[in-house]
Amino acid sequence: MSRVLITGASGFVGSAVVDSLVINSGFAPRAALRRDSHSFPSFVDVVQVGHLAPDTDWCATLKGVDAVVHAAARVHVMQDTASDPLTEFRRVNVEGTLTLARQAAAAGVKRFVFISSIKVNGEGTPLGKPYSADDSPTPTDPYGVSKMEAEHGLRQLASETGVEVVIIRPTLVYGPGVKANFLSMMRWLDKGVPLPLGAIHNKRSLIALDNLVDLIVTCIDHPVAANQTFLAGDGEDLSTTELLQRMAKALGRQARLIPVPAKLLELGATILGKRAIALRLCGSLQVDISKARDLLGWEPVVTVDEALRQTAKAYVEDKGKWFN
Repeated sequence: MSRVLITGASGFVGSAVVDSLVINSGFAPRAALRRDSHSFPSFVDVVQVGHLAPDTDWCATLKGVDAVVHAAARVHVMQDTASDPLTEFRRVNVEGTLTLARQAAAAGVKRFVFISSIKVNGEGTPLGKPYSADDSPTPTDPYGVSKMEAEHGLRQLASETGVEVVIIRPTLVYGPGVKANFLSMMRWLDKGVPLPLGAIHNKRSLIALDNLVDLIVTCIDHPVAANQTFLAGDGEDLSTTELLQRMAKALGRQARLIPVPAKLLELGATILGKRAIALRLCGSLQVDISKARDLLGWEPVVTVDEALRQTAKAYVEDKGKWFN
């Protein structure tokens, strides 16, 4: 049985990886937490390691570990209050990651699975021209730059030490318990708020939490995954209008979408200083997942509609707790 250390184990992705490994008889998960803030089954090996930082001592935590799934990070936020965001992202996502990876290599860890971001590739694609795993990186924000630099450092470490590095770049992840913009979207739809997004003809790749976790677990010990980079998506791309319609259906609601032309939306958003948000809503970002399919024999385990139903069900159940 392989001992797997999961960093960021209380997070949206990390906790789901732990849950998946709990029911997989081939793995023994060790959950690394910043603080004791998450409940796992009693047989899960839980360790508190504090913050992900350049001086974090992982030696005891890495004892007996065969593989690391590194999901901890300083995450991308819309309104970053740091005076120098790139320096802060580098301190955690680059220096902190490489400190962990160096200590892992020294401890005899065989494989290091790094959860990166599609932001390493960039912020958008022409319609019908998806990113591929082997495209040259073009990050445009501090978070994307820090993830790219961490990837470069990990590849260099792999060449120097022989530790096997696997890099996974997810698109937007959604599923039960999702927060941030996806949660806001569900709330708008649930309340029947009219949205001026009924005529958006873009295409965006997303990935359901179940699909991402399945890809991560596959990469823990798949022999062909060693020293490869994979893009993670559901295999079905949606326009913003389609996503809203299908999410509303999953919620049992009718999407109230006003067909405002995308160009007019972008113009109005620019005037209001919200151009970046409009570009995300109206622009395309597609990924090609054929590398994972071809090399690993991997296929998404849930469809988009099933994943949206699961997400909606969890949202409704959580909302109900506030009224009972």
